[in-house]
Amino acid sequence: MKLPVDKTRTILFSLTVLMVITLQAFITTGQQQKPVLYIIGDSTVQNNDGNGKNEYWGWGTPFGVYLDTARISLQNRAKSGTSTRTFILDGRWDKILSTLKKGDFVIMQFGHNDHAGVADTGQQKGTLLGISDSTTEIISLRTHQKEIVHTYGWYLQKFISETNARGATPIVCSLVPRNRWVKGEVVKEAEYPEWAEAEAKKNGAYYINLNRIIAAHWKALGQANVKKFFPIDGTHTNIEGARLNAASVMEGIKGIPDCPLNQYLK
Repeated sequence: MKLPVDKTRTILFSLTVLMVITLQAFITTGQQQKPVLYIIGDSTVQNNDGNGKNEYWGWGTPFGVYLDTARISLQNRAKSGTSTRTFILDGRWDKILSTLKKGDFVIMQFGHNDHAGVADTGQQKGTLLGISDSTTEIISLRTHQKEIVHTYGWYLQKFISETNARGATPIVCSLVPRNRWVKGEVVKEAEYPEWAEAEAKKNGAYYINLNRIIAAHWKALGQANVKKFFPIDGTHTNIEGARLNAASVMEGIKGIPDCPLNQYLK
């Protein structure tokens, strides 16, 4: 039996709408299931907005070239001037937690600003040294209220445990070195690499001794060549230095065969 033209058009239209809805649902589901790699840290990870202002580049932006972005998304949430403490106080960590899901990854690299003042009259961005349960009470310049300040390890543990609680994978990097040398060796800043490693192992995170990997590359290049990575100061690299640091992060991940982020590297 031949259907009337109007009825045929109605059926075809309905089928088209159904196909569009189904396709949209498929695309949306795929987007929702696509894992995200969040990178958090300070200006050595992302300076300004990752735009190379003042020739400064963090390693978070060039790290994207090592990812299969068809299968994983990259969100570099690092912010210049932040420590583990102020990244939390500024609400940046809560914003990540609001979208962090099972299967995601968080790479964290802090330390430079944690070594700043705790109760100074300036930015108050530092944390207590070490990984103990020590605390100190200050009057916060932000809120003019009392604030309990913890150790570097305490704040790092918070990032790790809350990442694990959401079914995501935490990866801790030790801080990148500054361009400081003594007798031909790159100077290590306090014991931050050891503290980062201890917290990673204690709380179930993967660990990359980024400080050591980069220092080894620098030593091979020589102090004069490394100086070319630092256009203004001894902390912030240009794009060439940032690319070396990004490659060192990739090297560190590949050095951990059981780290699930490996499956998303090119």
